[in-house]
Order: sequence, then structure tokens, then C-alpha cells
Amino acid sequence: MVPETGTPKRSTYRHGDLRNALTQAGVELARQGGPEAVVLRATTRHAGVAPNAAYRHFADRGALLHAVSQAAMAQVARTMEAEQAAVAPTADEKAAARARFRAVGTGYLRFAQEEPGLFRAAFHVPGDMTHAADDDAAGSNGKTPFELLGAALDGLVETGLLPEDRRPGAEFLAWSAVHGLAVLLIDGPLRGLHSTQAHDAGQHVIDMIERGI
Repeated sequence: MVPETGTPKRSTYRHGDLRNALTQAGVELARQGGPEAVVLRATTRHAGVAPNAAYRHFADRGALLHAVSQAAMAQVARTMEAEQAAVAPTADEKAAARARFRAVGTGYLRFAQEEPGLFRAAFHVPGDMTHAADDDAAGSNGKTPFELLGAALDGLVETGLLPEDRRPGAEFLAWSAVHGLAVLLIDGPLRGLHSTQAHDAGQHVIDMIERGI
């Protein structure tokens, strides 16, 4: 009997488990090296399966990268949810709505700084634009980061903090500002800021958004 050599191959994946295993392997690669690190051969090696096994679930690298991007986006959403959940309870509805809104931005920035590889992967657009967004990008409450932001803005309207006629399109202004700072902090000239300075910069940007919407 010839002894086996190389990476042992798993034979226990059933009913879509392999697809999930490959996606999670891709997530780990993205965590370490961003979207560029997510390639089919490395993913199958990380999952411990034969190189051609990936093609049973992903037509190409673009399809795999899309799945990884959606999984990373869901982690962004869960971090934002956790930030909102940490808000101190209060009977003041306006204060609560404002705190939930600010937590959306704070959680977003926190994820970018703590998981830069996954953050880059979450917003990486594959060359093939046929891969549509899906529910895999949602957090524990079933909302994507964009939907969490929208819900927080709706809360500002409901409590009278944001005039209803200024609500349309407000999420684009808010997301653009916070995302821009996130990119500057992890890939741009602000990446050398001390964590305290980065936090303060984030709070100032959120202050500006509140005044501008």
C-alpha cells in the first residue's frame, strides 16, 4: 500500500458544506491579505481539498471572491450591530436614536481598523459585474450595513432629529464620508495615526455628518 503524501483531503463535506468551507477559507485568506489573496488554489489548499473541488461550487475566482465579499460584508454588519447593542439604554428617544446613528459609523470605522483585509474584501468589486448582492451580506438582524444605516436615519426622522424632506439620499452622504475616512485610516495618509487620534477623527466626521444631513 502506497502511503499518502501531501495535504490530507477531507471527505466529509455534504449538502453544501464544501461551499461554506471554501468561503470561510477565502475569508481567512482575505483577513490576512485582502481580496488579492483570495485565489481558488490557495482556498482549496486551505480547506484541505483537491484543487478542482472548488469548481463544483464556484465557476471562477470572481464567483468565489463575491462569496467572500458578501461574508465579509456580513461581518461589517455584525460589528455595527454590536456597537449599537452596546449603547447605554435611555428613556430619551431622541438621545437613543442619535446614539444608534452614531454607533453605525463608529462600528463601521472600528471594523475597518481591526479587520483591514476583510474590510477591503467586503468592498472589492469583481471584474465580472454579474454577481448580484444577496442576503449573505446581512448581519444577525437580517440587515446589510447599508440597511442598518438607513434604519438609523429613519430613527432620526421618527424622533424629529432629521427633517423628513432631508431624509432622501442622506445615507449616501453619510456612507461616503465615513467610508472615505476608513480608507484614509487603513490605506491612506492617516494610517499612521494613533488609535486615540483615529477615534477622535471618526467622531468629528460623524459630528459633521449630523450637522450636514
